[in-house]
Formats: sequence, C-alpha cells, structure tokens
Amino acid sequence: MTKAVIFDLDGTLIHLPIDYDKLFQQFGKIMKTSNIRPLTKTVAALDMETKKKVFEVWEETEIGALSKATVNNEGLAIYKKHSEMPKALVTMQGRVFVGELLETLHLSFVHVVTREDSLDRAEQLRIALKKLEVSASEVTFVGNTDEDSRAAKMISCKFQRVADKAD
Repeated sequence: MTKAVIFDLDGTLIHLPIDYDKLFQQFGKIMKTSNIRPLTKTVAALDMETKKKVFEVWEETEIGALSKATVNNEGLAIYKKHSEMPKALVTMQGRVFVGELLETLHLSFVHVVTREDSLDRAEQLRIALKKLEVSASEVTFVGNTDEDSRAAKMISCKFQRVADKAD
C-alpha cells in the first residue's frame, strides 16, 4: 500500500528550458576541464570552493529559465491525484530555484531534497524516505528518466514513469 509519493521535478512536473551544452561549457571553465560527464559524479568530487562556484552558475541559469518553465500536465495530474498523501520532492535543481518555482506553481511538499543535499538520486530518495518516515515498499516514486527508474529499483520502491514533455 502506498503511504507517500516522491516526485522528481524537471521533466516530471515541469520542463525547464536550459541550454545544458552551454551550461556544461561554463562548468568546464570553472572546473578547468572538458571532461565533466557524468556531471553529478564530477561535481560531487569537487572541492567545496569549486562546487560552490558551479552551484552559483547553475542556480543563476535556473532562475533565468524560471519564467520560461512549462508544466508537465501528466505529472501535475498525478500530483493532484495524491493531494491528501504525504509528498516529497527530489531534484537536481537548487534550493533557491525550487522555492521560487513551488511558490509560483502553488505546489507543496512535506520535504524537499535538492542537489545541495545529494547529487545521487538513490541517496536523495533515501533521504526523502527517512524524512517521510516510511519504508521504500510504502512509496511510489514518480519520475521521467531511466536514471529515476534505476534509483527506484535500487531502493526497492514502486516507480511510475511520466512522459517527459512540455504541455
């Protein structure tokens, strides 16, 4: 039985139009390397000062794209369907951006786990489970990528995929 739902953000509830090639070039300059993929693992291994610079550029880019963000109606319908259930959000977006977006869209989550908490999706899910005080078998994770599906499988929770499309 599902007691709580955890949502991914970008691609699942919204589509954030960011030119990631350009953003990754900026990251490469900050990190002084062209080999930045896989990004989350590369950023996780950075020293705190460099990571802070990367996060600042990332946050600035997200905030700049906020006004152009569009909703994923399929993901929002699932959110509304579970309106009475405890919900958490896991995202690789930054805390400031997420706060502004949730306020703009009038979405509410009991807990929000961002890249500042962890750059690993499975770890983000574990953090959310702990904060929700539920076991993995009692949770459905709603996401849009193969990475989301793999993370759900790693922690043994149910997974519901939504199409990654802007509506």
